[in-house]
Amino acid sequence: MADLLFIVSRSEPKRYMYLKHEFADESKEVILDRRGSDRRQRQRPPPVERRHLERRHRDITPELRASGWAVLRRLAK
Repeated sequence: MADLLFIVSRSEPKRYMYLKHEFADESKEVILDRRGSDRRQRQRPPPVERRHLERRHRDITPELRASGWAVLRRLAK
């Protein structure tokens, strides 16, 4: 599994190709951001929270908006 994960905004296909070419190897992985928007569109929270843990450890949205990409270190499992 890759140690570093580069996530590139879908609006930056050229940057994605560049990073994929330059940095993708055994310890690095480059992917496009798959999020379209937050799933929950309601103003009210659901009656019962089904998720026990938040899957996202860090919000990278500001980085994607500012620079078009973000890098994360994967945790060992």
